[in-house]
Amino acid sequence: MTESAGAGRDAESVSKFVESFAAQLVEAGMQRMAARVFAALLASDKGVLTSAELSEQLQISPAAVSGAVRYLAQTHMVSREREPGSRRERYRVHGDQWYEALTNREAVLKRWEAALRDGVNSLGPDTPAGRRLAETLAFFEFVEVEVASMMERWRVHRERTFGQG
Repeated sequence: MTESAGAGRDAESVSKFVESFAAQLVEAGMQRMAARVFAALLASDKGVLTSAELSEQLQISPAAVSGAVRYLAQTHMVSREREPGSRRERYRVHGDQWYEALTNREAVLKRWEAALRDGVNSLGPDTPAGRRLAETLAFFEFVEVEVASMMERWRVHRERTFGQG
């Protein structure tokens, strides 16, 4: 039994959850292999699996695991770490992965805002296209403020509900 199934858990039920949740993530826009790897990590008791464990559980190649982990690491959904005393990597999903993923989107929003601001200036604020870009810019500025406020409320709620860390 792989670690991801966990002691006392039915491996088939775990697999069904992984595939079902991965399908939801794919429907929301995540890459298929990345979704499957992420769901498998999320369903593992320790939140940590090696490439070999992921390959075995998901019946995918090590190259597919590598590509999925690369995407997930870039989007801050998982982290890579070395096994102590080994050259082998393992991949970890954290309890606050959604928080981290959303927080790291701030840099993307800032770049989009700068590009939109340039677009408004280039097209002219009084043109139909300029007004459309200005409204899009205002939306992203609004979202940025709201996300920051929401994330602060989440930190307080998380600490109350789950304790520190």
